[in-house]
Amino acid sequence: MDNLPFRKPGRFYRGNLHTHSNRSDGELPPEEVIAAYRAQGYDFLALTDHFLPQYNFPITDTRAFRDARFTTLPGAELHAPQTSAGRLWHIIAVGLPHDFAPPTPDETGPALAARAAAAGAFVGIAHPAWYTLTLDDGLSIEAAHAVEVFNATAVWDNDRGDGWYFCDMLLARGRRLLAYAADDAHFSFRPDTFVAWVEVRAEELSPEAILEALKQGAFYSTQGPQIEDIDITERHLTVRCSPARAVFVIGPDDRAQRQLGQAITSCTLSVPWIGEVPYIRVTVVDDAGRKAWTNPIWVG
Repeated sequence: MDNLPFRKPGRFYRGNLHTHSNRSDGELPPEEVIAAYRAQGYDFLALTDHFLPQYNFPITDTRAFRDARFTTLPGAELHAPQTSAGRLWHIIAVGLPHDFAPPTPDETGPALAARAAAAGAFVGIAHPAWYTLTLDDGLSIEAAHAVEVFNATAVWDNDRGDGWYFCDMLLARGRRLLAYAADDAHFSFRPDTFVAWVEVRAEELSPEAILEALKQGAFYSTQGPQIEDIDITERHLTVRCSPARAVFVIGPDDRAQRQLGQAITSCTLSVPWIGEVPYIRVTVVDDAGRKAWTNPIWVG
């Protein structure tokens, strides 16, 4: 339970961890992408263009766009052969060094993820439902920090934007993974910008502080609702949040507790089975159906 971010020092910073520019298959140049997110009130952005030979393996240098009110993290969407479906892996790496070497012809997806993590990156398994990753695929990425549990562009590309089932399957097998939501923005015909983001708790707005907070799990993900605090006792959980239609406490199987109503801003749920499961997680849903999600909270 020590990864709950709500009472850690500092404040929350809003950011997107999966973004594309015209350095790969996005529509806008990096400076316009960054300006758009900044204008929407974001505090940081990771530009994660496709790290592929046809795009000259880009890790765009965005350091010139940092100041006291906005920062950037270098990154890329990494690819290597091959998933069990025979497809290239899609692996988000945030915080890569700018001289990160392209994959060798024989480097696999799990090996590439491990190399990115060893280089200091926060590694995420991107949009697993979008290309039907299997459980064995997920278990093979041993270096991953997190699963991308919501991807806005996948919602409009093939109606497979939700990655929570995949994440829960890995968690149930003992993998201690985090969970993040992202736009995967391309600024194209899909409405995939400013849809879902992370709220990262850090003591300062610097790339180093944000990256460390991500690795520690000091964040939650949201499409708009705010989670203000969570308090867990032996068999109860109290949530404070922005006005909500529903609050769920979810276990690794079918067990769940819920509070349904109108404009819920605080509720205490009895969770009699909390000592019987390794982890729980919390979802808050507002009146428009938008959601906020905690990371898995390890209680067992």
